[in-house]
Amino acid sequence: MLMLENKHHHKLFLEQLRSRPHEIAALAPSSRALCDKMVERLRPNFGNVIELGAGTGKITESLLSHGFSQNQLALFDINERFCKILKTSFPKSYVIQMSAEDLRMAPLLNVQAIVSGLPMLSLKKDLQEKILNEAFKKLKSGGVFIQYTYGLKPPISRKIRQRLNLSAKLISPVLNNLPPARVYEFRKTII
Repeated sequence: MLMLENKHHHKLFLEQLRSRPHEIAALAPSSRALCDKMVERLRPNFGNVIELGAGTGKITESLLSHGFSQNQLALFDINERFCKILKTSFPKSYVIQMSAEDLRMAPLLNVQAIVSGLPMLSLKKDLQEKILNEAFKKLKSGGVFIQYTYGLKPPISRKIRQRLNLSAKLISPVLNNLPPARVYEFRKTII
């Protein structure tokens, strides 16, 4: 059943990539290795998690396999078909069909991390900044914004990081992903 479900999700991903390339800037769904790398430093007892660009739920599955419960997760996606899959697959999670810039609408408190599958490099700079600004309003003190990229540099420009007082740290390259990716953590710097 799970194998059939994954094939269906993969088919839907490719279908949505063809019909909505501006929303989906990846050649394939994220690999398990990338998803695990994104969540490996998070701990369920430290608080809740918001996922941006949740797609068909690959990162969500990694969060659950790392001990999070569904009710600790708020899953954002603007794609109606992806949201239907998320609601079916994760019925106890908060599934929100809304732009990431509205993440303040997530009903969760005590948010330790925001994990992003957004195509950050293809977003306009002002939208990137708005998303990050909202993210750090929602995160508890010491919270982290985790983003992967296919680029060689942090996916958030130095100017935006400076304006928002953010540090960027490369966590790890993930070579067994198509294409290879890098995972970054962004945190508020103490002034």
